[in-house]
Amino acid sequence: MEQKSLFEDDKNQPLAWRLRPKNLDEFVGQKHLIGEGKVLRKLIENDTISSIIFWGNPGIGKTTLARIIANKTNCEFIDFSAVTSGIKEIKAVMAQAESNRKFGQKTIVFVDEIHRFNKAQQDAFLPFVEKGSIILIGATTENPSFEINSALLSRCRVFVFKPLETEDLITLLKRAISDKRGFGEEKINIDNESLSIIAQFANGDARCALSTLEMVVLNADTDKDGKITVTKENLEQCISKKSLLYDKNSEEHYNIISALHKSMRNSDPDAAVYWLARMLEAGEDPLYIARRVTRFASEDIGLADPHALEIAVAAYQACHFIGMPECTVHLTQAVIYMSMAPKSNAMDIAYMLARKDAKEQIAEPVPLHIRNAPTKLMKDLNYGKGYQFAHNSDEKLTNMQCLPDSLIDRVYYKPTEQGMETKYKARLEQIKQWKKSH
Repeated sequence: MEQKSLFEDDKNQPLAWRLRPKNLDEFVGQKHLIGEGKVLRKLIENDTISSIIFWGNPGIGKTTLARIIANKTNCEFIDFSAVTSGIKEIKAVMAQAESNRKFGQKTIVFVDEIHRFNKAQQDAFLPFVEKGSIILIGATTENPSFEINSALLSRCRVFVFKPLETEDLITLLKRAISDKRGFGEEKINIDNESLSIIAQFANGDARCALSTLEMVVLNADTDKDGKITVTKENLEQCISKKSLLYDKNSEEHYNIISALHKSMRNSDPDAAVYWLARMLEAGEDPLYIARRVTRFASEDIGLADPHALEIAVAAYQACHFIGMPECTVHLTQAVIYMSMAPKSNAMDIAYMLARKDAKEQIAEPVPLHIRNAPTKLMKDLNYGKGYQFAHNSDEKLTNMQCLPDSLIDRVYYKPTEQGMETKYKARLEQIKQWKKSH
């Protein structure tokens, strides 16, 4: 926890720190929030901020905007870290805020990484937000719906921050070259193409873009006149591999597996392979993906192509046998097969309909004639009496009732006309016609 402080022009600080905007005019990106006439800009300019949550990826301006509010507001501003603070520190800050309120002074408490607070720590803020002792500004990279208590969230307005556009990042990089807080007092020779490469590499993250630029400049060659020239070789050395935005415990994990599933369902093999690569290259467990593909094989394909399940299971076994990185080709084969296969969700619908009846209907006993009778007592109670053995008939069919009386004639499996399921639909119609005629 630290009190509000003035920004210092310290050359020993990282470039991203030195270039932090001091006002809204210097702020790059998030025009949907702080563009002229937008609600958040008006709240900041009029000093009428209420409790809010900033949600978005790292390095896109959440903390920076909070510090701009700190410079703009007449409230006391307290900078609070969820990483290093606990209940004791929260109570101390709340006591100070309550004292300020009694003297007519508002207090803004900025909590970075607010999702790192547990339920008890978040609850400690609630009464003070409710009675206006503090105005809470929380910043989080995680979905507030999952990570912030509903009671606290309901008292805050959520503003969603978007990743910066490439053009925004190029603007920021050019400012870093010309601004005295950056490299403005040095002779930097870097072309627009290199700036564009850095911006694209940063993938919407301003902090990453500035840190990369700083690394590139510091590793560039300097001539006898002090001129620093950034070459393509410098870029290649400093940009070896893009850091993919992916956390196996975060929302993005579920977003990308959803993207894979929906791409296969939409019969788009190119998109499916792309999302597969995004997960694998970010370190996802290939067995997790293989399990999801196996589920897909029955949920979205089923009897339209019964071989889909075989291929999915085989891909899982291959991943288990040889692991990464060799198993990428097996998962690719499975994902492309699922994408190209005919689609039917008849299996999923059949189970959901049956589940609904199983949960909501009276749990009727199993009809006596399809019960086993392994003991004399059970036989005396007519267990198995009237059972018809299908193999004794030429058609291998009987007209025996297998559902409880209350569910007679209920239909769960409704085959489609996709792929192989056309064959099974015709067979099912033959079976039903035979039973009807007998």
